[in-house]
Amino acid sequence: MVVHVRLFAALRERAGADALELELPDGACVADALAAPAVRDLAGDLSLVLAVNREYAAPDAPLSAGDELALIPPVSGGAGVHAAVVETPLSLEALAARVSDPRAGAIVTFQGVTREVQRLDYEAYAEMAQERLEAIATEAVARHGLCAAAVEHRVGAVPLSEPSVVVAASAPHRGEAFAGAREIIDRVKAGAPIWKREVDSGAASWVEGSPPT
Repeated sequence: MVVHVRLFAALRERAGADALELELPDGACVADALAAPAVRDLAGDLSLVLAVNREYAAPDAPLSAGDELALIPPVSGGAGVHAAVVETPLSLEALAARVSDPRAGAIVTFQGVTREVQRLDYEAYAEMAQERLEAIATEAVARHGLCAAAVEHRVGAVPLSEPSVVVAASAPHRGEAFAGAREIIDRVKAGAPIWKREVDSGAASWVEGSPPT
């Protein structure tokens, strides 16, 4: 059977393409895909996880013909919830307005900005990242009793001092708002399939990360 494999960040550069077709025997699972020579040779020393049809998959997850298989390198986002992956500059003020609520006594915002280098180039598995951001925000609303939560992540080139990610959370009290906003940004950094490359003085390198959770 044949599955469609999507490649991102360093993997895309190594392959010189953003996708490939992988032929596997019927009844194959995720572990078989990771062990396939085409994937093994491409991955090299990278610690990969896989996503099947936009969901992170365990090694024993079965594969079917026509599945979309994404190779995920280490990563460097309901009612009251907004999440987006965008190519345009981010506005913290606009995001805060999205979580405004008459029940809220506190609105906490966060923005992560480019520092020390000329720019950061962000790449994402956009469809999956969008879903992950929305799930993270939805779970934070439920866990911390938030009135609303919003998160946006920018892709493409983000110059020095401009924001690449913004988060806003509103709640009746400041403790819940701080906790919710902190959880969202921490989980986005740890689990969204988004990668960054530092560009400075003509040199460029992907930022080392950890397997996504």
